[in-house]
Amino acid sequence: MLTGTNLKTVGNGGWLPGSASIVSHRFTRIRTDAVLEAVGTKVDSGSAIMPFIGIIAGCYNEEENIRELWVRVTRVMAAELPNYAYELIVIDNCSTDKTVAILREICREDKRVKVIVNNRNFGHIRSGYHAMLLAGGDAVVAIASDLEDPPELIPQFIRKWEAGYKIVLAQKTGSDEFAPFYLIRKIYYAVVTRLSETQLVKDVTGFGVYDRRVMDDIRGINDPYPYFRGLICDLGYEIFLIPFHKPVRKRGLTKNNFYTLYDMAMLGITNHSKVPLRLATFSGFCLGAVSFLIAFAYLIYKLLYWDSFKLGTAPAVIGMFFFGAVQLFFVGILGEYIGSIHTQVLHRPPVIEKERINFD
Repeated sequence: MLTGTNLKTVGNGGWLPGSASIVSHRFTRIRTDAVLEAVGTKVDSGSAIMPFIGIIAGCYNEEENIRELWVRVTRVMAAELPNYAYELIVIDNCSTDKTVAILREICREDKRVKVIVNNRNFGHIRSGYHAMLLAGGDAVVAIASDLEDPPELIPQFIRKWEAGYKIVLAQKTGSDEFAPFYLIRKIYYAVVTRLSETQLVKDVTGFGVYDRRVMDDIRGINDPYPYFRGLICDLGYEIFLIPFHKPVRKRGLTKNNFYTLYDMAMLGITNHSKVPLRLATFSGFCLGAVSFLIAFAYLIYKLLYWDSFKLGTAPAVIGMFFFGAVQLFFVGILGEYIGSIHTQVLHRPPVIEKERINFD
């Protein structure tokens, strides 16, 4: 039987911890026939209990991709994982195209598909994180709805999870995206890894499978705005990596822009490293010492050559702009950390839901 303290049920098979408790790690893999049939899986009264997988995908204006995602997930689960029951939770960030209408049609065809529609676009970090917290089952699979994460890798994830790994992730060994973007990502991962106090995994996006114990730990942390790739590394579980070549988006436009990418980059740094703050302190000390030595040298030189030595305005102007730029840079770094603290202190919910479909 399912065991735990102060549990709330969310839809069919979705479990959330109460405000002051975490789901017990002593969950067994027992699901009642009623729950399995509710998600579209027929179970004979004498058959063995089927393990349950929660699959989550976030979307925004993906009318050209969302049906294919469902078709490919359904095909993979039926062909390669027939002994698993599953649910597919799609969380929509208030799409302005026909995405929600298509999701309604899919929900009428397949009761295993559940949809959350947000009140507004809360961003892919908060939205996807909220869906992961709602997903139930023995393990949770996170996948992107733009089809850049191939659903055909799910069976490989599950096999390694069955072998005992709590986290199995897809790691990009190459990509068909625009070469400069791929290079920038590689440089960013290298920088964040060097700065982080925790050993981070490079070239992963979160696409993979997470054991229920991992999800319970994440719910217990209760971070309102996490850098998820760093958070799972911070937990300390052994991670198995499956290499794959990331395909390019074939339909629709990417929803990432400079601001969203910058926000994720700074989130990764501020959540997992104090190195920039230490750098500001040491830089201030070193620049102060250099400035003192230069000023002292100028003083001695002026005293020795009072009539012939002309200081001029150029060194003063250059020095003023240099130190001003350094100060603004580190004030900006400090502001990023303050903003991160502000987000944690406010502790607002990840999203506000407008509607749920197929959760009853």
